[in-house]
Amino acid sequence: MRRFILFAMATLSALAATAQPMLNSDNIDEILAELTLEEKAALCVGGGWGSMMAGSLTASDAVLVPGAAGTTRAIPRLGIPQTVLADGPAGLRIEPRREGTEDTFFCTGFPVGTVLASMWNTELVEQLTTAMGEEVKEYGVDVLLAPGQNLHRNPLCGRNFEYFSEDPLLCGKTSAAYVRGIQSNGVGVSVKHFAFNNQEVNRLLNDARINPRAIRELYLKGFEITVREADPWTIMSSYNGINGVFTQQSRELLTDILRDEWGFRGIVMTDWGFKDGTVDAVRAGNDLMEPGMDPEIERIINGVNDGTIPQEDLDRNVRHILEYIVRTPRFAGYEYSNKPDLAAHAELVRKATPEGLILLENNGVLPIEAPAKIALYGVGSYDFIAGGTGSGNVNKAYIRNIADGLRENGFELDPDIEKMYTDYIPQIKEDLKNNPVGNAILLGDPVAPEMVITRDFLAKKVEDTDLAVFTISRNAGEGDDRKAEDGDWTLSAIERSTLQNLADLYHIAGKKLVVVLNIGGVIETQSWKHIPDAILLAWTPGQEGGYAVADVLSGAANPSGKLPMTFPVSYFDIPSSHNFPHHYHGKPSVGDFASVLNANENPEVNVDYTEYAEGIWVGYRYFVTSGKRVSYPFGYGLSYTQFEYSDPVIRVAAGGAITASVVVTNVGDVAGKEAVQLYIGAPDGGLVKPEYELKAFTKTKELQPGESETVTMKIDPYTLASFNEETSAWELAPGVYRTCFGASSADIRVKSYFKEKEKSWPVHKALLPETPITEITVR
Repeated sequence: MRRFILFAMATLSALAATAQPMLNSDNIDEILAELTLEEKAALCVGGGWGSMMAGSLTASDAVLVPGAAGTTRAIPRLGIPQTVLADGPAGLRIEPRREGTEDTFFCTGFPVGTVLASMWNTELVEQLTTAMGEEVKEYGVDVLLAPGQNLHRNPLCGRNFEYFSEDPLLCGKTSAAYVRGIQSNGVGVSVKHFAFNNQEVNRLLNDARINPRAIRELYLKGFEITVREADPWTIMSSYNGINGVFTQQSRELLTDILRDEWGFRGIVMTDWGFKDGTVDAVRAGNDLMEPGMDPEIERIINGVNDGTIPQEDLDRNVRHILEYIVRTPRFAGYEYSNKPDLAAHAELVRKATPEGLILLENNGVLPIEAPAKIALYGVGSYDFIAGGTGSGNVNKAYIRNIADGLRENGFELDPDIEKMYTDYIPQIKEDLKNNPVGNAILLGDPVAPEMVITRDFLAKKVEDTDLAVFTISRNAGEGDDRKAEDGDWTLSAIERSTLQNLADLYHIAGKKLVVVLNIGGVIETQSWKHIPDAILLAWTPGQEGGYAVADVLSGAANPSGKLPMTFPVSYFDIPSSHNFPHHYHGKPSVGDFASVLNANENPEVNVDYTEYAEGIWVGYRYFVTSGKRVSYPFGYGLSYTQFEYSDPVIRVAAGGAITASVVVTNVGDVAGKEAVQLYIGAPDGGLVKPEYELKAFTKTKELQPGESETVTMKIDPYTLASFNEETSAWELAPGVYRTCFGASSADIRVKSYFKEKEKSWPVHKALLPETPITEITVR
């Protein structure tokens, strides 16, 4: 008996010794040792193009979530599953219908990034993206490829609608809130596009040439805030180059700065493409090649075998991948329902969206009291634009238009006008699909151009209606930039004529005209903003946008949005406009995955390379320092009530941390919220600096008439520091600092002062241009 027991024990011990370990959060080192070179290489390359185009492309492998952008690869023998990556950022993008079932898989169309930033309310942003993250999890997705947080360097960037702001602090704080909301569900994000992806024209091969100070203070600062405050699971490296090196292949960017300086501990994945430099990407710290192609696996294997990829670099990347996988719902075996609470999310979006709508003008016409009969003009009134085109275009069940929203709020619409538009729109959109103008639209529908309406028709409707609402529409998207041309940056001749005729006819009759801007980015307003009686900037605010607009027009909601960027008087008042492809009509910026940067013998300026000659003088930093007039300043937005600021208090702790507070009082007649902005002017300390910069912000609760709230903001000394290129350090200049509590960058209400001592934070001397960029001089 004793022999049998000993034999059995020996047998079990032998079996245990030869059993394959299965991945768990505590044995990553053991799994790493078990993986073959081929398996390690496979883990660093995605599972293929998948069904990125919502069914138009499919992978040879089974599609786990139809319409998802891609996957990681599985190693079944070690218990390593595939994980699923899907597009955002205005909601989850997956295929809404599937073969073999009558069920639908629609997702909520949330407000786009610019609307979220216009809220100036990080708690509300986090609430919205918590709901978004629930859809990510319940539809079986592990990572949402969002948020997009590239800086609004120029208003014509085609993807600005996905991004947040021209200011890095507003961008970073909004992004961090977005990430916290999504990841509170136990799913991840991929913060993108890291970095300097500030134009769509030739985005795959454009070399962004930027001096280190602008790199640090503007283009990386928002990403830094997000990494430090929200711990994103993944970051997506961009297509473009930075100072002669692809970002995907820059060790200085992906390791020295991202990991060593900021403490990032997730994975870096490439944007969806196929560059030759896989070996360089692995060495740089780009852990995952997406969407993944078999030749990339071969390059990694060959690189390790021939010594061009050190084994420790590959093992480091694989470790990051394994650490990511064990965090995912798919690894945990989560049984997703495919039934997120879409109705509750729609209700939340409708309620929240007015906080991101911006009242630009109001000559006493708004809010409109129901019942009233409205002459509703403009294609966007009936075919509302919820979001931009491209990978950020959500497959949603419906879009609420302004016509439906006004009816919902008790208004009557002129039926003849409505029929005229509802007959015109389907026909013209079908024509545009069959005969596209310019580059093809990626994942989305064209916007119907405004129709010609005779003055006689308009005149006949004045007597029958109480006022007119005219919606002006613009859209943009992935693959191309907007143009400084009529019908895009400026109003088209038809839009201008309709606007003027409506104003003339309704004003003669003693009636009012309201303009709604259903636009994806900044347009010229200075030449016409005096014509209507009110202008409401709605942006492209998601599927409930038409209802939210009507809620604001009716007074059911009080708009509290403020501009996250500047509206200039003229396009060329913006310094970056002289170094941006504002009239480029060349090849589309998708599909060319050539892999050599600066390969053209005769490179085209602003296409093959772009010099950021404006340096740090982006947006309001330039305008408040130069004194140049703007149409609408950064941070601007009206309300149906008014607010007063008083009793500013600044306290500086022993270590230099600042606590700033101010009393905000609603002195108007209706309840409302106010976005309070704290700008700080720093002593030069040997550097030319903006007049002041945004260093903190907050939003009040809803204040009733006569009610006050003391709002408090905290700023650490590092936030006040400027980057010194000579010393490669963040430096806090000693001296007196000026604090400005403002309702906008041009409307400073109260001021105070404090002193700081000198302090320095040395960093890597990295991302240097081959030849320093000659920058413009403002002071």
